[in-house]
Amino acid sequence: MSSEVLVIGGGAAGMFAAVTAAREGAQVTLLERGNRLGRKLSITGKGRCNVCNDVSPREVIQNIPRNGKFLSSALYAFPPESVKSFFEQQGVPLKTERGNRVFPESDQAGDIVGALKTALYRSNVRIVTGRASKLFVENGAVHGVLLEDGSRLPFSKVILATGGLSYPLTGSTGDGYAMAISAGHTVTPCEGSLVPLEERGGWCRRMQGLSLRNVGLRLLADGKTVYEDFGELLFTHFGLSGPTILSASAHMREKASYQVQIDLKPALDEAALDTRVLRDFSSQQNRILLHAVSGLYPSAMIPVIIEKSGLDPEKRIHDLTRNERLALEKETKAFTIDILGKRPVEEAIITTGGVEPREIDPRSMESRLCSGLYFAGEIIDADAYTGGFNLQIAWSTAYLAGRAAAKGE
Repeated sequence: MSSEVLVIGGGAAGMFAAVTAAREGAQVTLLERGNRLGRKLSITGKGRCNVCNDVSPREVIQNIPRNGKFLSSALYAFPPESVKSFFEQQGVPLKTERGNRVFPESDQAGDIVGALKTALYRSNVRIVTGRASKLFVENGAVHGVLLEDGSRLPFSKVILATGGLSYPLTGSTGDGYAMAISAGHTVTPCEGSLVPLEERGGWCRRMQGLSLRNVGLRLLADGKTVYEDFGELLFTHFGLSGPTILSASAHMREKASYQVQIDLKPALDEAALDTRVLRDFSSQQNRILLHAVSGLYPSAMIPVIIEKSGLDPEKRIHDLTRNERLALEKETKAFTIDILGKRPVEEAIITTGGVEPREIDPRSMESRLCSGLYFAGEIIDADAYTGGFNLQIAWSTAYLAGRAAAKGE
């Protein structure tokens, strides 16, 4: 007799867990609170959907700063190559771009959502609209779920794939956390990750709209470097955004004083930078500093970096002292922004925090505390950098959960 499996949550992890369980022979019901499946998935990657990152499982783990080792079994069971194979078999051609990021050739996230919906249909997954409000747990085992409308769905195999707290308008409102707690689980504090940062001060506001490419970045916590990166960032009216900033935010976990230091000339060491500045200044001895550095910095940044260096923008280059020149160069190599904190979790790409991994069997994603209860995706306390790694977590954990639930493992 085939197993009957209930999957709660119609996002990436929920849909894939449902497809996997059905393909393993289970009779599957997918419960989605909204009127549309894959709403968050349809807007990921700015609507292009970064499906995965085409690297080895070991390299994926290296890009998961929080509880990466816990995911080892899942990532080796369903690695990036398996993700690519699945979607290509569903008729979605893929392409690999810079940084091994995999996208649909169409650049349309809707193709990925559509492929999953088709797979659900072909696997005879029953889709039910409704909001789960409570798990029924007796004698250490799950027995079903109570819906908001008062109806009850009896199931002895339930996969929680309700997502986190980010993008609540897509349905990610943290419902699954309360259900996990009711089953005896610990939920670590949740906040946004891969999220823009607010500055303490007004430097960024003066440069809002300015995008920098090929710059170095360091995140400091209480003066100690906790993350380094290279790439793009954006100044906004509230602070900082862009790929390097989003990844840096994943390392902001402790109560600490944070700073972002930007290396505007990462290809030049201090000596080479000094040579470059002296060369630029040699032909501009009678110009004021404000105009003489136009070849070194974007125009929107010039008044700010001069002020942050403690210099007079009207001073003539021939009057500039060596110490003043070195102060400018120091700021060039470590343009520092004091960070007030992260932007609200509603603006985050993913949630950090969630169900404690030590309470989950890494080989099956089944609860160690409640028989028949499984977890998949963002509800688990494990998150990664940008680049398709978080969706990889969703696919891999959903694969293990769906397979195990179907087989009664």
